Amino acid sequence: MSDGTPADLFFDAAVGLLQRVRDEEAEAIAAAGTLLADTVTAGGRLFAFGAGHSSLAAQDVVYRAGGLALMNLLAAPGLVGVDVMPATLGSRLERVDGLATAVLDTSPLRAGDALVIISLSGRNALPVEMAVEARRRGVKVIGVTSVAYATETTSRHVSGTYLKDHCDVVLDSKIAVGDAELTLDTIPAPFAPASTVVTSALLQAVLATTAAALADHGTEPPLLRSGNVDGGHEWNARVFEEYRDRIFYQH
Repeated sequence: MSDGTPADLFFDAAVGLLQRVRDEEAEAIAAAGTLLADTVTAGGRLFAFGAGHSSLAAQDVVYRAGGLALMNLLAAPGLVGVDVMPATLGSRLERVDGLATAVLDTSPLRAGDALVIISLSGRNALPVEMAVEARRRGVKVIGVTSVAYATETTSRHVSGTYLKDHCDVVLDSKIAVGDAELTLDTIPAPFAPASTVVTSALLQAVLATTAAALADHGTEPPLLRSGNVDGGHEWNARVFEEYRDRIFYQH
C-alpha cells in the first residue's frame, strides 16, 4: 500500500474505477439506457435481479426518489442480499441448477420485458441460467458483471459459459477478481471491496440515460419524487396510477 490513509486509498481506488467505467463503458451505458427506454415505449416492463451483495445494486434502482418508477425487483427467497440464515446458504443457492428457471416461472416476466442481471463474477449457475432462460422467453437482458472473471476463473454453469455470454448488452464493472482494492503488509488478506459502489453508479448512469432518451422521444419519464418533499406523495400517486399495470412492488 502506498502513502495515504486506508480511507484515502479506498476513495482513490473507487474514483479510479468510476472513471474507468465512465470512459470505457460509455457505449455500453448508452446502449443499455436506450434498450430500457425502447422497452418502456413499447409497453414492456423493467426488472432487476442480483443475488447476495449483487442484489444491493438491484434494490438501489427500485422504488426510490429520482428513479424510474417502472423498475421492479425480481426476488427469490434466500437470494435478496444477505437475508437468509445462515448467510452462507445464499452462496450455495447461487450454484443450484434449475433455481433460476423456477424463479422465472413464478415471476411476471414476459416477452417484451427487459431484465437487468447483476453478478460480479457471472460464473455461478444462477445468473447464467437466468440470462439464458430469460432470453429464451423473449426478454431482453442487460448484464452487469466483471468480465475479468471469465478469463481468470472457471464457470460453475454446466455450459461452461458466463453471464456475459448471454446478454443483449454487457456492462463491465472492471472490478478485479476477488473484489478487494487494498493490501497492507500487516493484514494477510486483501480488503476494501468496491463492487457495490461501482455497480450502483453504473446502473444509475444507465437509468439517467433512459430518462433522457424517453424525454427526447416525447415521453415523460415515469420518475418518482421523494416522499420527504412537499407534493412528493401526490406526484408519486399519479405515476403509480398511470403505470399501475407495470409496477409490481405495490401488489
